[in-house]
Amino acid sequence: MAIRFSGGHILVQTLINHGVNVAFCVPGESYLGVLESLRQHQSHIRLITNKHESGTTFGATAYARLTHKPGVAFVSRGPGATNAAIGVHTAHQDSTPLVLFIGQVPTSEIGREAFQEINYKEMFKPLCKHVLSINETNQIGEITHQALTLAVNGRPGPIVVELPEDVSFQKVTNTSIPSPQERNIKVPEIEDITRAVKLINASNHPVVIGGEMINFEEANQLFELFAKATGAGVCSAFRRQGVISTEHPAYLGHFGLTLAPYQEVMWQDVDLVVAMGTRLDAATTMDFQLIKQAQKLIQIFPDPIVLKTNNADVAINSDCATTLNEIIKLLGNTAPKDRIAWREAQRTKYVEWANAEDEGVIGDVNMVEIMKILGDTLPNDCTITNDAGNFSTWIHRYLPFKHPKSQAAPASGSMGFGVPGAIGAQLARPDSLIVSLAGDGGFLMTGQEMITAAEHNLPIKVIVCDNNAYGTIAMHQTQKYGQQCRYAVDIKSPDFASVAKAWGIQSWSVTKTKQFKEILHSAIEHRGPTLIHLKTDLRDLAASGMKLGSR
Repeated sequence: MAIRFSGGHILVQTLINHGVNVAFCVPGESYLGVLESLRQHQSHIRLITNKHESGTTFGATAYARLTHKPGVAFVSRGPGATNAAIGVHTAHQDSTPLVLFIGQVPTSEIGREAFQEINYKEMFKPLCKHVLSINETNQIGEITHQALTLAVNGRPGPIVVELPEDVSFQKVTNTSIPSPQERNIKVPEIEDITRAVKLINASNHPVVIGGEMINFEEANQLFELFAKATGAGVCSAFRRQGVISTEHPAYLGHFGLTLAPYQEVMWQDVDLVVAMGTRLDAATTMDFQLIKQAQKLIQIFPDPIVLKTNNADVAINSDCATTLNEIIKLLGNTAPKDRIAWREAQRTKYVEWANAEDEGVIGDVNMVEIMKILGDTLPNDCTITNDAGNFSTWIHRYLPFKHPKSQAAPASGSMGFGVPGAIGAQLARPDSLIVSLAGDGGFLMTGQEMITAAEHNLPIKVIVCDNNAYGTIAMHQTQKYGQQCRYAVDIKSPDFASVAKAWGIQSWSVTKTKQFKEILHSAIEHRGPTLIHLKTDLRDLAASGMKLGSR
């Protein structure tokens, strides 16, 4: 007989009181008391049972990214925790709020290397904001409240909660349920605003890099007003397309791993960089080489550690929305005409690049045409998730991203994110179309989460881009050692459409470009989850036009 006021009951009631209505898990005996309470409250919290712990944290991270509230996941101790760690790292590098509850050995066994015991404070310290430990049952409500609050304050990120097995089913004497707390708003110093405005007014060719905090704070309209007031060009940080619409006249493209040819020329003119809500990660800044010594840098970010790392000319430890409001007040509404003219010239070059054809297509599937069909067919309200891999370069270059929730892809470049990320996205946006693009390598890691989608009738649309290889690594091997030294990167891909059918999922195979449009329409019209197996040619390696020769 379950104890009504057990630790698990208080934990679940605290989640409900804080607005949590979706959670992800792989069940484990180390948190049975929580599972029992979730069973009793399934009308309040929808519990998604994943097929691997990476699916729980990937799904919760995508859900959090699109709802701007903490994603919640539960896994068991030891192997469950290690499997879930990949999503914790992803949430950390994405600045996404996540709360991961990990079952632990009973309190009486902690520190004795008990069965599947891990010291989570040591393990997760570099991967998350905080690790919180529940040492006795009466702490469970307050620590759950702390975890949900810490996940969103300052720079959002993952919180790990260590949950010993016995505290989840023991009786509590403190039955009070903590109330939710509003996120602390960080306000800029007026002196910093004045210095920033001075640099903006003195610049000739400013460019703003829009990052993760703009979407998290839902400051997108203010961001557009800032672009209007300054006349600055706008580029999105790596996998933050959608901070401003790709159709906006200020938008000049996406920064990720390498500059496009037009951006290389443009960057020579740029005299001021405004890093708005981005931590300026390595992918965005080409291994921290993007910003040159001659360029002035203003960075707005709610984490002093990040600001110290980048050593900006003006570092503003603040939220984006409050900072944008103050800067816009001082700037006024009229941008210098010469700035706007320069931005228009760059915009023309971006549009030409984003619509260019691939004249040297190898094989029967033209990825440029595939992206154009997707762009023309998918509704404006669609959300795209994707894995790591060179196939994603076509997504970044050719797909339109018209709204702040149009993209949910990992800045950490984590393989395997696409399918479980699509599940989290569909739960966050139940009335919108969710499309996941995965490479064959990434799909082989977590594609089984399509079974989860089928179980819950989540109508995600998955496109597996299959070139029978770990294409990015093949590219690097070829560039560094030569074509003849490609090794350990070939994959004997299965018939992914047949695999999906075995899981009870409607599926199709595409071997020629001309087949794709009709099949895409069929996949979208189908009410349940679907899969398209898109067979590409490894020699067509990237949207830049890079080619690999056959061995």
